[in-house]
Amino acid sequence: MQIGGIVSRCRAQCIAAASLFSNHSLFSKSLRSSSASPLFPPCPTQSATSDAFGPRLGCVRAYHDGRPRGPLWRGKKLIGKEALFVILGMKRFNDENEKLDKFIKTHVLRLLKMDMVAVLTELERQGEVSLAVKMFKVIKKQDWYKPDVYLYKDLIVALAKRKKMDDAMELWQSMRQEDLFPDSQTYTEVIRGFLQYGSPADAMNVYEDMKKSPDLPEQLPFRILLKGLLPHPLLRNKVKQDFEEIFPDQRVYDPPEEIFGLR
Repeated sequence: MQIGGIVSRCRAQCIAAASLFSNHSLFSKSLRSSSASPLFPPCPTQSATSDAFGPRLGCVRAYHDGRPRGPLWRGKKLIGKEALFVILGMKRFNDENEKLDKFIKTHVLRLLKMDMVAVLTELERQGEVSLAVKMFKVIKKQDWYKPDVYLYKDLIVALAKRKKMDDAMELWQSMRQEDLFPDSQTYTEVIRGFLQYGSPADAMNVYEDMKKSPDLPEQLPFRILLKGLLPHPLLRNKVKQDFEEIFPDQRVYDPPEEIFGLR
């Protein structure tokens, strides 16, 4: 009798557990089928991409992926962590020369070649041309440095676009001392910068240097000069004669003098 009672009680417990499980399953299905349940409203931050982190209290938390925000970040493959740290540090001590020099000795000089070039490129892209010049001077002192016209070109163009023509010409002279000639774009930007800076004489010096380049000149720097030298007819006539000799099939437009107030 005792054994029969024990079996009956076990059977009753199993039936109750099965009934409870069935009711729980039906309740779960009803929750999933209900689109607007007042008890468990859907979490707006839930996404399929964050399932790996698991649900927490009915919602999935939007985790930060650890990458820096803003224009500084250009991808892990292009700029390493050490280079990012150096860029932020140089910008932080930009107005404090002593701290900046100390930071360069303790951190910048430890960078690898590719990281140094990445720092230089990123500073140019952000418009930090003064810091870019300092970084370029650090690069020139490295044992692995070899004269590279493209390093000069990007920095000179960045300086010319911001009308820092004194710094641009200092780099220009350093580039010429290394027997490097820039391309047509660099000539164009530097000539345009001097014309906007109000120094037509310096623009003509760059133009004379351009004519000594072993590469054939292009039309764009000539046309920039022809337009910028309208208030200086003598200089413009000289450039016009050279242009007609080099490009005999091209035509130079001479606007009426009264339009530009040259009389």
